[in-house]
Amino acid sequence: MMPELRTVYVVADLGDDGALRPLTAEMVTAGRQLADAWSGELVVLVLSADGDAARDVAAFAGVDGVISAVSAALLPYTSGAWASAALAVIAGRHPAAVLFPGSIAGRDYAPRVAARMGAPLAADVSAISVPNGKLIVHRPVLGGRVQTAVEFVPDALPMMTIRPGSFPRAERSGSAAPIEIVQIDDAMLDRRVQVIETRDHTPIGKSLTEAKRIVSGGRGLQGPDAFAMLEELAAVMDAAVGASGAAVGAGWRSHDDQVGSTGHSVAPSLYLAVGISGAPQHLVGMQGSEYIVAINRDPDAPIFDVASFGIVGDLFQVVPALIDELRSTPE
Repeated sequence: MMPELRTVYVVADLGDDGALRPLTAEMVTAGRQLADAWSGELVVLVLSADGDAARDVAAFAGVDGVISAVSAALLPYTSGAWASAALAVIAGRHPAAVLFPGSIAGRDYAPRVAARMGAPLAADVSAISVPNGKLIVHRPVLGGRVQTAVEFVPDALPMMTIRPGSFPRAERSGSAAPIEIVQIDDAMLDRRVQVIETRDHTPIGKSLTEAKRIVSGGRGLQGPDAFAMLEELAAVMDAAVGASGAAVGAGWRSHDDQVGSTGHSVAPSLYLAVGISGAPQHLVGMQGSEYIVAINRDPDAPIFDVASFGIVGDLFQVVPALIDELRSTPE
């Protein structure tokens, strides 16, 4: 008798507009790695209001199949609707593992799915290995200062959220994986929470989750007006503008701009931290950046422990000088 084929499920990460986010490509790489270790297959589950995102993800190399679960009730996002939609598809299919996005939304609904299925969930996974048939995942704790290894018990359905920036993005292939369309019955969705109003937030520069460069400000800016200076710098650098939890908590920036454990996890090629001390809650959201440059007047600020380059000085002098220098430098 042929052994049963083990199937790894990846739940795609979508934006508010229903389009795929870059994290989905990273999750495909992580899922493919696990599926290959088990000699299994990789299926991507796309929860959306239409089938456009499913057709998009079907073109990624390494994807064996796509399930397009469609319901108009999935937009705008609510955790109850997404959790119940994921359950409706996953519960009857006996996956070998389920990977969720480590985005704000993914960290919201994934625990609900795991709890209702009685499955163990590892959050913020940055690496996956299967030595001697044992599934072990690695995740950062204590602001990324310590890496922990978590071993899933045998016979459990392992679930995990994938930390952004931890895996390379899958490339697009010349062919498309088959798509199975599943129509979700809206009456089966948990819609106890309804969105009655939305307020658009227009990010300065690029989206945090997609930007290759990010300029973030913290409490050292001393108030919301100083972020205009960072917006000017970001425009020169073709960067997005982020903020620390302290700046967001003070009401200086929207939560959509927050980088850290309760905000976005980002991994740009360049992260410029301006007036940010480097609390563990912030470091865990940005330490995967390729290069980190810190500007802070306190030479003992923890941010310098993770920075590739550090500037000790008054940010109100350093940032304007940096803007002038970048503007005067030929491209």
